[in-house]
Amino acid sequence: MNIKVLLCNCKGLCPSFKDSDFNTLPFEVESELDVKYAVVHPQLCGQGGNEALADILRESAKDPETYIVSGACAPEAQYKLFQKLLRRTGFDPKRFVPVDIRGTNNDGILAAIGEKVAALIREHEDVGAGTSLRQ
Repeated sequence: MNIKVLLCNCKGLCPSFKDSDFNTLPFEVESELDVKYAVVHPQLCGQGGNEALADILRESAKDPETYIVSGACAPEAQYKLFQKLLRRTGFDPKRFVPVDIRGTNNDGILAAIGEKVAALIREHEDVGAGTSLRQ
């Protein structure tokens, strides 16, 4: 199982990220969580962010064991913003896991992403044992 974490800080201008340090956050995520890597893009929903996300999704679509955890704005907004991109790249939306990381500091972001990563790992282990949490 591979978990890739993408982080967005809304161009660094969003007040909801004022207590977060995106210079150190990727290292913290990689050090504390069982993930392949963590990267930051200043605006995943912008043109450059969409292109970077498309590259990652396209490459990751080839491996059914790869999940993308996207730490950014509200999950509903992320699904709406990236729905066409998921279809275009052939990436299974069930393996795209959005996490709202606004309004907290690095510890809060790490905890929110850590909960999702732990749930994915548990689910993967349950599937291996013959049960599944996702429908």
